[in-house]
Amino acid sequence: MAMPYTDVELMAILLSREVRDGEISACGALSHIPAAGLLLAQALHAPNAELIILNSVFNPFKTSRQFHFLAQRGELGLFFVSGVQIDRLGNYNLHQIGPDIDHPQMRFPGGYGGGMIYYGARRTVVFRTEHTSRSLVEKVDFISAAGSCPPDVLRHGNPSKVVTPKANFRFDTTAGVLRLDTVHPSYTLDDIQENTGFDLGTDPVAITPAPTEDELHTLRHVIRDKMISTGTYADWARKSLGNIKTQAA
Repeated sequence: MAMPYTDVELMAILLSREVRDGEISACGALSHIPAAGLLLAQALHAPNAELIILNSVFNPFKTSRQFHFLAQRGELGLFFVSGVQIDRLGNYNLHQIGPDIDHPQMRFPGGYGGGMIYYGARRTVVFRTEHTSRSLVEKVDFISAAGSCPPDVLRHGNPSKVVTPKANFRFDTTAGVLRLDTVHPSYTLDDIQENTGFDLGTDPVAITPAPTEDELHTLRHVIRDKMISTGTYADWARKSLGNIKTQAA
């Protein structure tokens, strides 16, 4: 069933709902969807949120080191990060595909401090634009950032959620595993299990609340214009927000 929004718009809206008013929330460089979500949250329900979008005008720091110090102090409330692979233990992989460290099938740039921020941020939402059994796996090939750690290791927070175009997962801190939380409109539990590389169980789950007209309108007009005028991934905003026919082509 065709939905009146794209996967990109859906994910930006879902990420925006994780932002809390008065909290410091951030995303890294080249994080187009979280950037749109942060700005949308500030426009709709979190006017006092302090936003950090690295490599943009929405960044109070001159160096990334200052941002990392903020996280180490425990002052970063929410961070958005992506991973090539995400496993049921909340680990994510940004380094390589293939179990052989010396001869991987594919290498990636790595996390650039993401492993530390995973420990430092009070909450971390991991997002992935692809929901398949190769991206959500039983065990990642390389742990770029660990979902859990021994009790004697200082950690300010844990992964909070995983958001994909098909579903939301929550992190069960007691069990140290991801649990399916909600299924997005037009998908079923069977759809999610078929495209997930670990067992989801059989417990019934809720349907994710669909984007509202206000969320979609604000994202497609107010936030799109703001990203263009501030040079915050302007080309991406022109192409990706409010252009359903273009994206479907």
